[in-house]
Amino acid sequence: MTQAQDKLVGSVPSAIINNARLQLSTYEGRVAEFNVATWLQLPGLANLPVSLLVSYRDGDKRREVMIDHGKVNAHGKILLSGIARMPVRQKIEEMQVRLRSAVPASALVVEELFVQAVEMAQNAPRQASA
Repeated sequence: MTQAQDKLVGSVPSAIINNARLQLSTYEGRVAEFNVATWLQLPGLANLPVSLLVSYRDGDKRREVMIDHGKVNAHGKILLSGIARMPVRQKIEEMQVRLRSAVPASALVVEELFVQAVEMAQNAPRQASA
């Protein structure tokens, strides 16, 4: 069996994390949701499957949630996106967007990375949209 390889796509600033409104869920307790999307170039991984995930620290626990799966196109590019639904017992810290593949990526070019809270906390500053 092969070992999965993780590559850091990007770290999420605490200002974005703290803007998320925590919701109550029947089975998971408190949950924060983030829209996540990224355009990636992965030379050498054409036609191979990859997964996008978010890892984070919640108190003294390390957690991760899967966001999307896909196959890199023949040109070594892929768009992955989805909603990261993150259970929270204490507080989300050290949030990172990561790429997981069965084959190690020799290079990773992040063309674009987007992370935004699905619902803003009531005291969070509103941002103008373009």
